[in-house]
Amino acid sequence: MLEELEIRNLGPIRQASLRPDFGMTAITGETGAGKSMLLSAVQLLSGQESQSSRVSPGADQAWVQGIFDLADNPHLQKAMDEAGAPCQDDELFLSRTIPVKGRSRSVANGKSVPRSVLSEAGGSLITIHGQTQQLKLSSAASQREFLDRCAHDGRQLEAYQQAYQSIRQIDERLENLVQEQSRVQAQADYLREAIARIEKVDPQRGEDQELKEQRSRIENAAEIAEAVSGALQALDGSPVDMDAESGRSAGDLIEQASARLQSSAARELFSDAIERLESAHEEIEDIIFSLSDQIPQDVSPHELDDINSRIYDLDDLTRRWGPGLDDVLAWKEKAQFDLEDLDASPEHLDQLREQRADLVSQAELLAADLSAERIRTAKALTERVNQELDSLAMAGSFLQIEVTSQKELGPWGADRISFLFTPFPGASALPVGKSASGGELSRLMLALELVAFDLQQTMQSPRDYQENQSDKIPGMTLIFDEVDAGVGGKSAVELGRRLSRLARNAQVIVVTHLAQVASWADSQYVVRKETKELSPHSESQSSADRQPEELVYTEVSRVTGEDRVGEIARMLSGTDTQASLDHARELLESSRL
Repeated sequence: MLEELEIRNLGPIRQASLRPDFGMTAITGETGAGKSMLLSAVQLLSGQESQSSRVSPGADQAWVQGIFDLADNPHLQKAMDEAGAPCQDDELFLSRTIPVKGRSRSVANGKSVPRSVLSEAGGSLITIHGQTQQLKLSSAASQREFLDRCAHDGRQLEAYQQAYQSIRQIDERLENLVQEQSRVQAQADYLREAIARIEKVDPQRGEDQELKEQRSRIENAAEIAEAVSGALQALDGSPVDMDAESGRSAGDLIEQASARLQSSAARELFSDAIERLESAHEEIEDIIFSLSDQIPQDVSPHELDDINSRIYDLDDLTRRWGPGLDDVLAWKEKAQFDLEDLDASPEHLDQLREQRADLVSQAELLAADLSAERIRTAKALTERVNQELDSLAMAGSFLQIEVTSQKELGPWGADRISFLFTPFPGASALPVGKSASGGELSRLMLALELVAFDLQQTMQSPRDYQENQSDKIPGMTLIFDEVDAGVGGKSAVELGRRLSRLARNAQVIVVTHLAQVASWADSQYVVRKETKELSPHSESQSSADRQPEELVYTEVSRVTGEDRVGEIARMLSGTDTQASLDHARELLESSRL
């Protein structure tokens, strides 16, 4: 709740301090005294856009500060911790500085913060209902929140939201998997094409090297034939070409040397040499046989083209999946295993879709339970609010709360909730906020808050009360401006009574012109316009020419005891005669719950 509101140099208010108690606080004063500046200060603390024109004349800047008790609002305390402005002793200090030139500055607990932080904090702490403020219940989200608070359906809503969150999570998984499926499909298609390409070529291990050697021999056939022929002639002594001269071969010479050694008388001395010569003769014979097979045969051009084409296909495979044919064959084997895994992913997709269908069925059942509770509460709320409106000088006006089930599930269920208001008989039912004056809207909001409070108080058991405390708005300050517009007499008394009832459950601040309303308040502040005469600035002018200057400012003061009796008397009759003072005392005495 709001513990203190301090203002400096805001409009006509040079300096003021307001310390409303828990309960009902009335702010009174003559028209034009500056009561609206108090509301402007609260709006600035709630993050409203600032205007330099609101700075008091002659001042460099305006400054407002609000101190709030957050003992019952741990959620907001956590939010302030996350914003880098932690609370101490369960208190929140919000301030706003508005310079004549330049940008305003927002501060929370001594730390500079964005204006959005003030909007979040102020929005959860203060609700203003008045002529110039948009009614809080004009948004569909606020209407749903209010109805749920009255329905005490926190447990049903929590169960539904858990199911809905599970659907969102599985939807995210499905979306990722579908996107992944496109990539997987492309990868699978690539693997199939690659495997088919390799299988079509059907490479064999080492085949590329063999073919390249064969091609080299064919391309160098003449040179190879000359080299082989010369080597054979030297080793064998017989020419490959029939026109070449014959001669003695290396084998003949080695054999001759071995025979000479064997015929010697000392042949035992040469046994090792003879054995080696015989071994060399056998080796030469083997070389001659091998070289004979290396003599190139005539090759057709088509055969060479086939070899080159095959080498091209094998090189293409090694460029893609090499560097060698062994690597190509290993890649193909691994690709076949990967393709089996990729082809199994659609099964996972089907499983997730089945899980989602089950979750949707469960969420639809929970949404139906939630909808039934909302419909029941909407009916009861409509009846009781309309009864309150009759007592608030709004006879003939009518509130209708519609709960329409939608096909599509949302974060808060499957309901479309609309608050429709008929201001007088025969008028069309229009959305709240578009069909009534500011005073009527304020009284409608008062009726709604009163019914919500009564529903909270009439819970059946302490256990239900504890479980539904989360449905309440902790530490809320409700400000009603011009709620008494068009009200008088007995209706004004009933209006004050209901505001006092509401103040049992929340801090209520009422700006009012009616003594019948202000008399119900637990505390009362009076806003007065004062005029102070200042001496002329120029000393060179004669005293006759100098005109005194006037400073108009506003004072805000708390009235108690006889001072409050006098203010109530002024509000009743504009005088402080004994009759009006007696009437004021009688009114204050009778204004008790």
